[in-house]
Amino acid sequence: MTEQSQLNSKPRGPLALRRLALLATAVAALGAGAVMLAPGVSLQVPMARAQNVSQQAQNAPRPVGFADIVERVKPAVISVRVRVDAPRVSMQDSPFPQNSPMDRFFRRWGVPEGEELPPDSQRGQRAVPVPPPGRNVTGQGSGFFISADGYAVTNNHVVDGASSVQVIADDGRSYTARVIGTDPRTDLALVKVDGRSDFPFVVLSETAPRIGDWVLAVGNPFGLGGTVTAGIVSANGRDIGAGPYDDFIQIDAPVNRGNSGGPTFDVNGQVIGVNTAIFSPSGGNVGIAFAIPASTVRSVVAQLRDRGAVTRGWIGVQIQPVTAEIADSLNLKSTQGALVAEPQAGSPAVTAGIRAGDIITHVNGALVRDARELARTIGAMPPKASVRLTVLRNGAEQAITLTLGELPNQREARAAPARPETPRATEVPRLGLTLAPAPDVAGSGDQGVVITNVEAGSIAAEHGFRPGDVILNIADKPVKSPAEVRDMFADAQKGGARNVLVRVKSGDSIRFVAVRLGRA
Repeated sequence: MTEQSQLNSKPRGPLALRRLALLATAVAALGAGAVMLAPGVSLQVPMARAQNVSQQAQNAPRPVGFADIVERVKPAVISVRVRVDAPRVSMQDSPFPQNSPMDRFFRRWGVPEGEELPPDSQRGQRAVPVPPPGRNVTGQGSGFFISADGYAVTNNHVVDGASSVQVIADDGRSYTARVIGTDPRTDLALVKVDGRSDFPFVVLSETAPRIGDWVLAVGNPFGLGGTVTAGIVSANGRDIGAGPYDDFIQIDAPVNRGNSGGPTFDVNGQVIGVNTAIFSPSGGNVGIAFAIPASTVRSVVAQLRDRGAVTRGWIGVQIQPVTAEIADSLNLKSTQGALVAEPQAGSPAVTAGIRAGDIITHVNGALVRDARELARTIGAMPPKASVRLTVLRNGAEQAITLTLGELPNQREARAAPARPETPRATEVPRLGLTLAPAPDVAGSGDQGVVITNVEAGSIAAEHGFRPGDVILNIADKPVKSPAEVRDMFADAQKGGARNVLVRVKSGDSIRFVAVRLGRA
């Protein structure tokens, strides 16, 4: 019996149905257009056809891109090339505090062309190879025009020490530029190209970016001019240890050496920041870059354009954050504000009656969240401006009005105290300190008690005390002898205090330290 007759004559049980399915599959695999399974029944199998997938993709929804924005803003971005007749940077000339996080971990761009990066063990030190005497060094960075008549913004460290500055526009044309002014404290510089009044330019954003906003970085990484990268705003208000005015925007758009001074754009084509630093243990992009906010750029550039330099308001106080331990020792409910460690002699603060231990909580009615915000707020004000401060003193608020001075360019240098050596040292075992009256230790002054030794692993060591430090006050009371220090701590512990506020002088700086109690 044939297979066809079996299909027509036998009942179609499960086995028969399976055979039918297998037969249909097999025939379809042979490419038949239609297979007759039984009289009047057929299985339609489509014929294979070549397809134009590119044509199909044209009709698919398209992802949003940045090409239209880049096309408009890119002509305003420039490459900056500088020439110096001597080494621009050495470890001793670093514009950032020695051994600060910025000095250790953040790369500065504009390394001389042709020079090798430091080996891995030295990366993060920001050292630039020193050429032989008389050799010209070429550095490179980025920038952007902010006016049609040729004013352009870049980083101070890009043009620092330059004997000549050359800018290369997006169309490839090269121009000689002159430095109008620089501000090392914010790492900004203003340069000018003369002879034209039709340069394409961009504007600084009036609105602060939000975390998660798209951003575009355009610049000259590794000499590859006109490079565009994209990312998002990762964080705002970053303090990277560069100085008292740190308020950086963190972005994850890939930027590298040579991007320094270039703009970061928002999706409206406005500049939200100037790229200035990256965090890079390896020397290359790892997705963490920092930009100076447009608000800072606007203020600094305006002064550089008008006067060629930046002047800042100055109160004249050493300040520090209010930590949780300090707040506890002062019976405060909040850590907001800036703690005054020491008013500086002859400063507006002294004239206005501000004292050590005061906490500045408001400036002209605006809340001061921390010491860094106070420094930025006062620094943004002009000298001779009248400022109303709200100060917390002994748990009560006071209003103090003062006239700002001008921030000095250089601080008066004072010799550090001589290393204490005295036979009259007295131990304070519970803290791990050995102390002596300041008048008994040469070079320590006539106030307070000098730390002559700190026991390793002690409470004092954990709080950062070092030999040579001078304890001036404990719980807002001056101390003159080791016995007073011991008694004051003992009394505080008996009274149930968890922390005791200690005012300490370390070299030229004075700070408060909240010492934790409760351990023998």
